[in-house]
Amino acid sequence: MRDSGLAVKQNYQVSWLELDTQPIKKLQIPNGEEIFLVRATEIPLWFFFAMYDAVGKNYLWEDMHLVPESETKQFLNDEQVCMFTMIRQGWPQGFFMHDTRVRGICEISYLGLVEAAIGKGLGGWLLDQAVTIGWQVNGVTKITVNTCTLDHANAMPLYLGRGFCVIRTENRQRTIPTVK
Repeated sequence: MRDSGLAVKQNYQVSWLELDTQPIKKLQIPNGEEIFLVRATEIPLWFFFAMYDAVGKNYLWEDMHLVPESETKQFLNDEQVCMFTMIRQGWPQGFFMHDTRVRGICEISYLGLVEAAIGKGLGGWLLDQAVTIGWQVNGVTKITVNTCTLDHANAMPLYLGRGFCVIRTENRQRTIPTVK
């Protein structure tokens, strides 16, 4: 596809959510499948962007491509930022990242599935893992996340269904290039 040079303005809403009570839940792997959750260390840029783009390409995840490489490396390799990759059928099918640089808060800064993994019950399992691991961080008193109306339609219902509460919303607009 080629960029036609045209662009459209897209209105969307960003919602910030938080969970301030630790849920009591047994984590069950969907369909009894073999799924592994692997924590990445010394995260190379190519791997982060491979997952970021594979998960976010249909939802206009572009913001991290605008951040200077040095800042992205610093974020990825901060001791209080961690990335977990979900491996199913031998290949990465989703990921999430925790950012605990603010005392007492575990922000789920990214969470999502690659397109081929959507619709298999994996999103809820991945979110449950992110929440459970987030509560294990010493001193965490709440888990936060944000989503927007450009994300998958099931994102907001999934967060709300897991006990997250919307604490703030903001209307925004972005320019989206059109393609032929």
